[in-house]
Amino acid sequence: MPTRITHLIGGRDWTGTAGRTGAVHNPATGTVTGRVDLASADLVAEVAAAATVAGRAWADASLARRTRVLFAFRELLDRRKEEIAALITAEHGKVLDDALGEVARGLEVAEYACGIPHLLQGGFTEGASTGVDVYSIRQPLGVVAVISPFNFPAMVPLWFVPIAIACGNAVILKPSEKDPSAAVAVARLWTEAGLPDGVMNVVHGDKEAVDALLTGPDVAAVSFVGSTPVARYVYETATAHGKRVQALGGAKNHMLVLPDADLDLAADAAVNAGFGSAGERCMAISALVAVEPVADPLVARIEQRMRGLRTGDGSTGCDMGPLVTAAHRDRVAGLVAAGVEAGAALVVDGRTGPFHGDSGGFWLGPTLFDHVTPDMSIYREEIFGPVLSVVRVPSYDAGLELINANRYGNGTAIFTNDGGAARRFQREVRVGMVGVNVPIPVPVAYYSFGGWKDSLFGDTHAYGPDGVRFFTRGKVVTARWLDPSHGGLNLGFPRTD
Repeated sequence: MPTRITHLIGGRDWTGTAGRTGAVHNPATGTVTGRVDLASADLVAEVAAAATVAGRAWADASLARRTRVLFAFRELLDRRKEEIAALITAEHGKVLDDALGEVARGLEVAEYACGIPHLLQGGFTEGASTGVDVYSIRQPLGVVAVISPFNFPAMVPLWFVPIAIACGNAVILKPSEKDPSAAVAVARLWTEAGLPDGVMNVVHGDKEAVDALLTGPDVAAVSFVGSTPVARYVYETATAHGKRVQALGGAKNHMLVLPDADLDLAADAAVNAGFGSAGERCMAISALVAVEPVADPLVARIEQRMRGLRTGDGSTGCDMGPLVTAAHRDRVAGLVAAGVEAGAALVVDGRTGPFHGDSGGFWLGPTLFDHVTPDMSIYREEIFGPVLSVVRVPSYDAGLELINANRYGNGTAIFTNDGGAARRFQREVRVGMVGVNVPIPVPVAYYSFGGWKDSLFGDTHAYGPDGVRFFTRGKVVTARWLDPSHGGLNLGFPRTD
């Protein structure tokens, strides 16, 4: 009997009856393990109105009280990380070690948010003018919405929610309906940590719920992570309704390998970054740009490593799990077929197995293409699956031009032993996050995550200093406290002398 997965509103499970539900699968078996309630627009509006009331009281809470809640939440999250990782594997399919790493990276942002008294510290200038002081403060926005994707059901909410709450906002989280249980489990920890009811809420849903968050009058800001077409829609719709928006979109991440690179290190990195989490990462390396003459020996090393990978049930110690849904598996398999038809050399075909798991699982193993050209769909499209495409170029300049011409600008990496080449690349490449001999350059929590071009809509990146700025409004106060000796009128323009 599938488990009911329902909304978490005001710290409690919703007791209403859903007009619509969605299926939640175990991707390793293909079986339906849960039915998730899908919120109506009316329910989203009710939750937002209630969160507005709860958020006002939370905004008035002292920084000391907020910090106590943040520290308690951090301890609970660390204590329950294995339980949350198991939920991720059961509904998303990624292997347990990868799921645990996802929770650990989210935990880093919770730890960063524990420093909120310092992060919200303003500036003060005494005597900016005669008897006048000027100081800056940052204040919460009110109710903020976080719309998170299926590929990181715990980490992406943790990128936004701890900072939003630490800044004094109320939150409505809309997790992916494909794998919602990890987000609900994390949200329950806030109540256990002492967060007042109504400050943290989870509503499940599809486009109806999303549109209600984007257009509703009680939501002040929206944080979104997902595909580029949807990110553009979220940004345009929400900003048209007066909301602040940060919408992180898709990616086509390139790894540039120069002739002087350590090819064993580069091959390890390409396999790790291309096939971890079944390639369902916005920071996955999907295009390896090999500067000749390294392509042949590099492809041989990558193929050798791929032959030893085991694809199967993520809970049983395999290297790579299934894709999240049958429909997504079929889409990726279709793009593989399109690559063959276009003339790319299929070095390793992940469609054929073997697969170490139930025959009903959503399987597609690591796949390697060589001699890929920029006009092919496997290069142009964000596949979001375990498909690595090798593009051969004659020089560094040609590789840089290829990367900069791509419409995405999320992440990139260069592998080289030449410090001058690496420094030139990090300066010249038009991408938001750059790795030097690091294939997945996800910034640590005290920096900020975000790309360029069609990989980001909005002016701020996720978490870190940008996250604090996004979830607060700046205000500058100019104050004069008059002493008894003042007097007289002066109609001239105020001066700072």
